[in-house]
Amino acid sequence: MIAGSMAGMTPTSRTPTCPGRRAPRAVAGVLTGVVLGLLAVLGGPAAPAAAHATLLRSDPAHNDVVLDPPFQVELRFSEPVTLVPGKIQVIGPDGTRVDTDEARAVGGTVIIPLGDASARGSYLVSYRVISADSHPVAGGITYAVGAPSETPPTPLQDEPLDAGIRTAVAVNKYAGYVGLVLLIAPVVMLALLWPERLSRRGPARMVWLGAGLVALTTVAGIWLQAPYTTGSGLLEVTGEDLRTVMGSTYGGAHLVRLGVLASAALLLRPVLAGRFGRVDVALLSTLGVVALATWPVAGHPAASPVPAMSIGIDVVHLTAAAFWVGGLIFLASFLLRRADARELGVILPIWSRWAAVAVSALLLAGVTQALIEIGTIPALLETSYGRLVLVKVGLVAAVIGVAAYSRRLVRTRVGAERPGPLRMAVLAEAGLLAAVLAFSSVLVQTTPARTAAADVGPPAPVDFVTTIDASLYSLQVQIIPAGVGNNVVHLYAYTLDGAPLPVAEWSASAALPAAGVEPIDVPLLAITDDHASGQAALPTPGEWEFRFTLRTTEIDQETVSVSVPVS
Repeated sequence: MIAGSMAGMTPTSRTPTCPGRRAPRAVAGVLTGVVLGLLAVLGGPAAPAAAHATLLRSDPAHNDVVLDPPFQVELRFSEPVTLVPGKIQVIGPDGTRVDTDEARAVGGTVIIPLGDASARGSYLVSYRVISADSHPVAGGITYAVGAPSETPPTPLQDEPLDAGIRTAVAVNKYAGYVGLVLLIAPVVMLALLWPERLSRRGPARMVWLGAGLVALTTVAGIWLQAPYTTGSGLLEVTGEDLRTVMGSTYGGAHLVRLGVLASAALLLRPVLAGRFGRVDVALLSTLGVVALATWPVAGHPAASPVPAMSIGIDVVHLTAAAFWVGGLIFLASFLLRRADARELGVILPIWSRWAAVAVSALLLAGVTQALIEIGTIPALLETSYGRLVLVKVGLVAAVIGVAAYSRRLVRTRVGAERPGPLRMAVLAEAGLLAAVLAFSSVLVQTTPARTAAADVGPPAPVDFVTTIDASLYSLQVQIIPAGVGNNVVHLYAYTLDGAPLPVAEWSASAALPAAGVEPIDVPLLAITDDHASGQAALPTPGEWEFRFTLRTTEIDQETVSVSVPVS
């Protein structure tokens, strides 16, 4: 063991490695890098954190007008979701709930049974669910039975996610990463690279600080997840909310993490004191792998197309990053300050090899995970997630450049004889890695590119609704969705003073003069005396001219027209 071999070292002439006045500067430099990274995170979630499951389609479709009232509503998401109790509701035209409060989730499909939902008018489906990667997804759709209401219904509850909760969640994640940084590498280096002649008190405090941060942020994460998912306030968390969180995959992962930390704390004492055996190291390593796996289980990798592979890759990525950053902080804060030239001559080459392995693992895991989460070049360039990855790659490239300079100093033994330049390089490396860590914290709050890219495309067609006044009648026209393909046409006839007007015969046609498309007949079916409906198949976008002819008596008939933008 390196620590043991160093015990007998007694260099003939010890070169002072750092005056006492410079020690606070070294630590301050590292802490500055961490604080800058923290500030980057605080700036990241200023906008709402994007949800990571998307609503693909619904039945009835959004803005659809149906003739027969449905007995249930189905929402189909891009990944499995979990319901938030009491946050699924369907509001009828009169503002009352028409769902039976018995919604259920089957994989990525949410089924909402309806009670009496036959009243004519618009219905609002409001939902809040939890995606597979533990992020809340909130939104709503509308549909109409017979015809849309003049005044759409509004939800009974409106609980937007508090900006403070979003910020607290992001900061808590970053603090947890900082805890890992102060825990993993210091334990390894204190066990294997620490000269026995030196006091272990300072390094041990760093390790316990890291363990405390991980434990604190784990408990805080369970608490914050409740208002984050329900949309309530920070101090409005109920026992039922906490039970729901702890019963989820997210809560289960955090409870496992706490249990592992409690067990690991018993093994840390002999390791930090320098009195440990192989069994202690094996048990501590096993517990460490289990604890590290709880981060990806409660995040993006759990919702990956290949979850088992993504979780394993993320464990490697997280371990390599935390070890690299933590090792640099430990090196700058303790070894470069306290070890003499002879000891550094043994320590630095070993650390250099370890760092090279960590960098290689970090790059390999990062590239593999990026391929899974991004998938395509357009997704890399056109999504926030992809652009953040590009910035992170640039920072990592800068870190590798500084690391290469540090390694050259080690190979030429300049770092052991004159540690000043090496210390500055290590501080720069740590500061850049703190920024990388900050971007990682923002990335876990950002919709993965593979999901966001699915939403990139042409804008959805907009429904066309207008009223045309003629000399004999007033005609309300609805064309849904006013897009290429099949469109539902609804016509409502009124007298000039607004009363329903019986119509004896309806006819309609659609033409696209700019493209030379001659009029196409639109078959209409009389639903009631004053309401007719039909289907218009429009083959191409453009300004379509619709003509409607209504015969109200044996001799009274009038034709009106309207230009409809079709996308």
